[in-house]
Amino acid sequence: MMIIGCDFHPRFQQIAFLDQETGEYGERRLSHPEEAEGFYRTLAGRQVRIGAEATGNFRWFRHLMDELGHEFLLGDAGAIRAACPRKQKTDKRDARHILNMLVEDRFPIVWQPSTENDHVRQLLLHRCRLVRMRTRVKNQLDSMAKNEGLLSSRVWSAKRRSEIEALPLPGWYAQRRADLLGLLDELDKRIRPLDEAVREAAEDNQEARLLMTHPGVGPIVSLAYVLTIGDWRRFPRGKQVGSYLGLIPEEESSGGKRRLGQSASRAARWCAGCWWRQPPRRNGTMRAGIGSMCGCR
Repeated sequence: MMIIGCDFHPRFQQIAFLDQETGEYGERRLSHPEEAEGFYRTLAGRQVRIGAEATGNFRWFRHLMDELGHEFLLGDAGAIRAACPRKQKTDKRDARHILNMLVEDRFPIVWQPSTENDHVRQLLLHRCRLVRMRTRVKNQLDSMAKNEGLLSSRVWSAKRRSEIEALPLPGWYAQRRADLLGLLDELDKRIRPLDEAVREAAEDNQEARLLMTHPGVGPIVSLAYVLTIGDWRRFPRGKQVGSYLGLIPEEESSGGKRRLGQSASRAARWCAGCWWRQPPRRNGTMRAGIGSMCGCR
């Protein structure tokens, strides 16, 4: 088996490899994507195991490994760094360290979503980003209304929009309002089919359908929760699920000073958990407010 420790960066990767059959050892720096793809294609048909720290911008690389049939493992970056006592940190040292952990069978593997899971995640992420853009547009329109003394309910409705449209605004104020309303209409047009696609995906997912039987849980929240958690058996206890989703606040206290923060899956915060995305109170309890930020239901 060929074992490769990979220190992955967007523009290149530093690797350290060991052929267990021949004992050959080597180190290389591979530019992305051409040089790296050429190197790994030369290993096609061989048993290859590749380990890398969990990072971003590697989707193309993962698909290449799947195409070639190589075993690709992602590792917990914090655990990998903690296992290296030396303060010196270079790309070559990182690649060697990852290789040593793979060879010694102590590489801290993290869960990777399936390709299908990743595709549906993109649907949720795309919808979430568009909804957040729409919310910013509505907030700008609401600010304009306040400047003109229109202090009715902030809840967006057809009545609220007609009141804003009826405001007598001069010059560029009126142009800004018209542009914002045009953007709002365009975003509504693009979000509607995404809502339908998410609803269909949730109906096709057995676990998401089960979650939707709970009051207040709709297709957005249920589907995002299922995709974020993935295989629930990877969590030994429910407390770890709470930590992963940010329901349990992160604490770093010392000298009588208590510091609480939030540590959670970014996908959970942005897509699945509008109600747990808000920071904890001073006493450590979490604020609630389903759908208050990105319109998820």
